[in-house]
Amino acid sequence: MSFLPEGYSYGPWHDGPDPLAPPADLRDALDEIGRDVMAGSSPRSALEELLRRGTPRTAGLDELTRRLWQRRSEIQRRHRLDGTLQEVRQLLDEALEAERRELFPDPDDDARFREAQLDALPPGTAAAVRELAQYDWRSQQGGENYEKIRDLLGRELLDSRFEGMKEALRNAGPEEAERANKMLADLNELLAAHAQGREDVPERFAEFMREHGEFFPENPKNVEELIDVLAARSAAAQRMLNSMTPEQRAELAELSQQAFGDPRLAQQLSTLDAQLRALRPGEDWTSSERFRGNDPLGLGEGAKAMSDLAELDALAEQLGQSYPGARLEDIDVDALERQLGPDAGVDARRLSELERELRRQGLFERAPDGTLRLSPKALRRLGETALADVVNALRGKAGQRETESAGAAGEPTGATRPWRFGDMQPWDVSRTVRNSVLRSVSVGERSVRMDVSDVEVIETEHRSRAAVALLVDTSWSMVQEGRWLPMKRTALALHQLISTRFRNDALQLITFGRYATSVELAELVGLEGAWEQGTNAHHALLLAGRHLRRHPDAQPVVLMVTDGEPTAHLEPDGTAEFDYPPQPRTLLKTLSEVDRMAKLGASVTVFRLGDDPRLTEFVDLLARRSGGRVVAPDLDGLGAAVVGDYLRTRKR
Repeated sequence: MSFLPEGYSYGPWHDGPDPLAPPADLRDALDEIGRDVMAGSSPRSALEELLRRGTPRTAGLDELTRRLWQRRSEIQRRHRLDGTLQEVRQLLDEALEAERRELFPDPDDDARFREAQLDALPPGTAAAVRELAQYDWRSQQGGENYEKIRDLLGRELLDSRFEGMKEALRNAGPEEAERANKMLADLNELLAAHAQGREDVPERFAEFMREHGEFFPENPKNVEELIDVLAARSAAAQRMLNSMTPEQRAELAELSQQAFGDPRLAQQLSTLDAQLRALRPGEDWTSSERFRGNDPLGLGEGAKAMSDLAELDALAEQLGQSYPGARLEDIDVDALERQLGPDAGVDARRLSELERELRRQGLFERAPDGTLRLSPKALRRLGETALADVVNALRGKAGQRETESAGAAGEPTGATRPWRFGDMQPWDVSRTVRNSVLRSVSVGERSVRMDVSDVEVIETEHRSRAAVALLVDTSWSMVQEGRWLPMKRTALALHQLISTRFRNDALQLITFGRYATSVELAELVGLEGAWEQGTNAHHALLLAGRHLRRHPDAQPVVLMVTDGEPTAHLEPDGTAEFDYPPQPRTLLKTLSEVDRMAKLGASVTVFRLGDDPRLTEFVDLLARRSGGRVVAPDLDGLGAAVVGDYLRTRKR
């Protein structure tokens, strides 16, 4: 008895992506892309690198390509192409041995004559088979083996052009062989009519498929699809012949005349190959492969192996994504599963979904110059990750929980957020009760019960403002010493903290190499390291001073990240003067700008990266002149040090 409603059926999902599959993990993917972009890669290159590397639960394009080449190598190392010749030779030897056993005890002259005939056979397999075409076998086994040779040759020749024919025609009689010959003759007539541009080709094709459709499990819809299927298989058979030795090719050419005991089959196949080659010259008809294994393949199996090798090459090109306009949707997933199994298809679909979702969710955008760059949405996500890492580092360093209270005064901002363990902000009672009611109704409870997930707290912050200038060294030494990525992640974390928790603060990001420049976060994240001599702290402090003076009512905070003493300064005409070791004039102008900072009430905190004695001496002097301090964090602790100092200075 069936319990399923009438008209319903259940089975595997084939219509597009699995609706129950877990969504692509965009956050981890974006973190990977962000790290590469901040290290100097373009967003497009970073995306391509992610797809090549893969994710923790999905094999990347490089791994799939490696498995393709491994599969290709296994085919060539395991097999050889003389299987049909070997099988024919074995059947022939067995037939001759059985015939000699039958003739030996017979004393008449006919038996001796027959033995002489057998002894005079040519040594070559094909020539011997041809000589025995009219031989009247006395041995039943000998005659049967000879017929097996003819049958085998016919089935192998057909199987090399029509996959599956060897098994379909096993134990075929004269009627089946005649049907195969009739199919080939009709097929050649159809292709000739197509080549001539005859108007009745569609009708001819329909009639051909009605009569001979069983030979074509691919079920082509028109003559063009039929030609595509046949040409691919015929080209594979030709590449197989190209891969044999000249002697083996000659043997097969002669043996093919004995297929089914009728030379018409070989002639029809030759005509078919010639027509297909003319209709599809773009197929690979000339290449060859080297097989060096011990497992012999017949003609049909050899053509299948050559088709597999061609399919593997096409898949490798698709996975390489090196052609213009390449997209992961180009990958033939069905072919990939045929060659590497269903797991490879799952990986390819996941990668394609990941690429599609990264583009669809607006994580990339076009810059004015046409290049691809991270969108503000992507930068926010990267900032969240960078800030979370900094918060974790601060917690581990201080041994205390980060309260995320935006000010000791605790004045409401008007915003609320879900309560987290350890929060000490006041509850928003109305929203908490509302959440309880909605949740209780949604789950069908008759009474309202409060759950911890319903609680919302009121965000608070200081009403005071800060003007923050983050000065980051972008000289070549920062790239050379591996400080480029930590510097960018530090800027991301500080930007995220200020934009989400201290929204009234004004942050200015300033880069300085030979010259200093005020930059937006997206520019800094996408900034590539370049060979440039000069650490122009003087120019950076000038720009920081302008930022502070634009916000006279704000508390000034100046943070400088550098790994070198100042070796350049700005001249009145706007040019940068560089010299190493630093000129006294460079040091004087830099310290003069520090003094101006002190008059604005700004102390400068310097985050020193590196242990150069001259650098240490200078930053100590700079900190004393400004009333600031020097912090020497390791690279992993740079973000925590900068954010922690910002919070400490602001609270003070």
